[in-house]
Amino acid sequence: MIRVAIVEDDPHMRERLEAGIAKVDDIMVCATAGNFAEGEGLIEVGGYDVLLCDLGLPDGSGIDLIRKEAAKGRDTDILVITLFADQSKVLDTIRAGARGYLLKDERIEHCVEAIREIRRGGSPISPIIARQLLAQIRPEPPQPLNLPVSPLSEREFEVLNLLSRGVSYAECADILHITANTIATHVKNIYRKLEVNSRAEAVFEASAQGFLDRR
Repeated sequence: MIRVAIVEDDPHMRERLEAGIAKVDDIMVCATAGNFAEGEGLIEVGGYDVLLCDLGLPDGSGIDLIRKEAAKGRDTDILVITLFADQSKVLDTIRAGARGYLLKDERIEHCVEAIREIRRGGSPISPIIARQLLAQIRPEPPQPLNLPVSPLSEREFEVLNLLSRGVSYAECADILHITANTIATHVKNIYRKLEVNSRAEAVFEASAQGFLDRR
């Protein structure tokens, strides 16, 4: 039986993970934490095989929790699950001790299989993250110093920036004073232009290319 501890501040995501794990008979959730402080206490107690850790906690960084777990020297595997991150943050988590990195838009079945994989000695990584890591180590020709040209329109930028903050489609429509159907159309265009299939991948790709950072 694989024992899993979850550090995740979003109660809905935490419940999704717990519900998905409850459907299988070889994995169990033995502890949960909703913020950094609770995560510290969880790590002090131990008693789990896999630490499933978010990065964006309200009272601290998940990377610091990963370092604390790694410093214990236990036979524990650390699997990151997060909304998005730039390349430097991905590398920071790996250096801190994480062996896997998933985006929250992964299907819950994939998250469950990733827990099994990491205990078998693998390093499960969402495809979009793997692509960014490969780009990080691949030699690149010199680039001009001007800002990257974005394929997104101004309105698509506004929608993506709101989505990156966890705002729902309905809330986006209210904020921008447009219909939910129009929001859905913008999102479809964003996915097509960035060549992605989910909100997390869209935010990650735009962040990695510098489109969100400069706005």
